[in-house]
Amino acid sequence: MSIAPLTLEANYWESFELQDEDLEYLYNHLLEIETPLTSRELAEVLVNERIRLETEAIKKQIGNGAAYFPKDHYKVGDKIRFPALKWEEGKITGVRPGMNPEYPPFEVIGVAFKTLGNREFASGIDNHPLNAPIGLSAEDPALNVKNVLTHYSRLIQSKLTEKFKTVPDLVQIAGAWFPRSLLVDVNIGHLNLAEAVLEVADGGPLPTRPILEQIELPTDVNLKLTEFSMNLALQEDQRFDEVGPSGETLWFLQRLEPEGVQTPPFHLRYQAPANLPALEDSELASDLNALVFDELETEGDQPSRANHITVSLIYPHWRSGTIPLSSSIARLLPTAYEAPRVNFTFVDEDTNKEYTGWVVRPHRYVYGLKEWYAEKSLIPGSLFVIKQGKQPGQVLIQAIKRRPIKDWIRTVLVGADGGIVFTMLKQQISNELDDRMAIMVPDPEAIDKLWEQTGKARGTLETSIINTMRELIKLSPQGHVHAQELYAGVNILRRCPPGVILQVLSNHPQVSRLGDLYFKLDETASEE
Repeated sequence: MSIAPLTLEANYWESFELQDEDLEYLYNHLLEIETPLTSRELAEVLVNERIRLETEAIKKQIGNGAAYFPKDHYKVGDKIRFPALKWEEGKITGVRPGMNPEYPPFEVIGVAFKTLGNREFASGIDNHPLNAPIGLSAEDPALNVKNVLTHYSRLIQSKLTEKFKTVPDLVQIAGAWFPRSLLVDVNIGHLNLAEAVLEVADGGPLPTRPILEQIELPTDVNLKLTEFSMNLALQEDQRFDEVGPSGETLWFLQRLEPEGVQTPPFHLRYQAPANLPALEDSELASDLNALVFDELETEGDQPSRANHITVSLIYPHWRSGTIPLSSSIARLLPTAYEAPRVNFTFVDEDTNKEYTGWVVRPHRYVYGLKEWYAEKSLIPGSLFVIKQGKQPGQVLIQAIKRRPIKDWIRTVLVGADGGIVFTMLKQQISNELDDRMAIMVPDPEAIDKLWEQTGKARGTLETSIINTMRELIKLSPQGHVHAQELYAGVNILRRCPPGVILQVLSNHPQVSRLGDLYFKLDETASEE
């Protein structure tokens, strides 16, 4: 039997819960340093304090004289703990002489344990391995601050944030926390001046400090605290929008933000049909979602670890100058702690020209590429690359160019009767295309008039899907259509996520599934 060095419980940090004592310590720490701290910084403070307290408790446990050592003498009624038995406590029930020719005279103590029953141990033996001093484990990862933060920082931050949100006096801005009672007073006059500063700057974005320098808010107390106070006041005023990516606070006048940022562009608005039967084959949806990027789908689009993604757009995003904020694409774009809109810069990798971009998180789209689409002669279905920027707040974009040629491509036309026709026509192409999603739209204004129709003239979503399917099948020698082609075609007429298209196809009596996402419309299907 040997004695292991003292350590924390194996699941100490996995089962971490923020106690009232922790909350009080962190609150007092913020008061003492008079500086707002992020959840990550507070997690490090808390881990250091927890390890300090646990280390002191272990040292006290070692040195309080209640541990069993063979060299000591005991009497009936004593309570002692046994390091080699995971510090189980036992009560001395008897003491008798021990007999062993190999040892000088010694005693045997009887010990009663609550969980281990009755056992006997030697006492009064000076020369014994278990008499060695007990110390802290220098290799315990649970007592190593760096190791704990590496593996459990996110868990601790999550618990901390959850708890802090229940404390009325603690406020958060741009990920940092501080007691409201100690904030610098920012009045309506200061906020009106801030509005004027941003208006002169075309709405923004501007960091907090340049705003402070022009509104005469006292900065001689604690600059960080003054900035935090100003940030909170701006956040609570609806005139201002915090649009900086994580780690950076930038302010913009909300009324001067582009219209397509303040409200979703017309072509991105979607109304789900009522009473649509659920799609039973979830694998079918996953297969289609793996081929497209759609902000209306919350499942199936798994984030890639690559630092770039090749994207092909549907008509609504092409027309709106947007890209979908799918899970894969979102990983390459700037994010924020709380800001619903994030301002950043698109950079054309070929020309270095910059375009203002906006991540609109509540509606899951990215705005700001209409000019770039036109300059690059992109069409619905054109391929282009999105890459992580070389600098924070930048995202690289690159059109995949090809030698301009005239080639056959699906083209959508609006007839004299107001109906649409899909046909194959030769068109000038100068970019690589996704063959299943590429559709030339010679007259977007005529298509948009169809989008503006309502009621009977517009028809149901199911009608649009089946009629589009009928049109696309005419272009197929095999007489079938791929779900990805249909998804691109339907979105020429109205906004529709891929999953809904599969729901309609899977439950329509005139549609047959052929496998590999191909579907066929029965010849007996009547014109709708």
